[in-house]
Amino acid sequence: MATKYTNLDELRSEKKLLKQEIVELEDILTFKSKKESLSVITNGLTDKFLKETQDEDGEKSLSLDTQNIMREISSGLKESASKKNVFNLANDGVRSGLLETTIKMGTVALVGNFAKKSVMNKNWKRKLIGLALVYVAPYALRFIRKKLDDYQRNKTTSSMEKLI
Repeated sequence: MATKYTNLDELRSEKKLLKQEIVELEDILTFKSKKESLSVITNGLTDKFLKETQDEDGEKSLSLDTQNIMREISSGLKESASKKNVFNLANDGVRSGLLETTIKMGTVALVGNFAKKSVMNKNWKRKLIGLALVYVAPYALRFIRKKLDDYQRNKTTSSMEKLI
């Protein structure tokens, strides 16, 4: 250190510059609001899912924006249904029947709308039911579909055995 600085004034000026740099870094790392800090940390991913609300006291609190969350979920459901609607509807119509595909799309729409209304509800139990529907309903519907296919296959097999 003695070889780097020739006098005490240079050392003090270097110390002052370092302190200024530390203050600037602290300003960058210290955020004015929780939403802004999360936005910087997640690169803006959480912006559309969080909202800041002010109390009567003037304190800001951070909460989930359920309307935007439900918009994202419903747009995802619509996209998945529309993909099936345009190209695969004709192919599925030949293989499994147009009525079956329409029933599938109707079921997705009904479950999606019910889940959306449940999550928007003020009651926490209804919100929990809505979120469970969003995550559990696809698995349950696949399970029911598989069981119905197995039942239909077994019924067809037993009918063929009776004929033979």
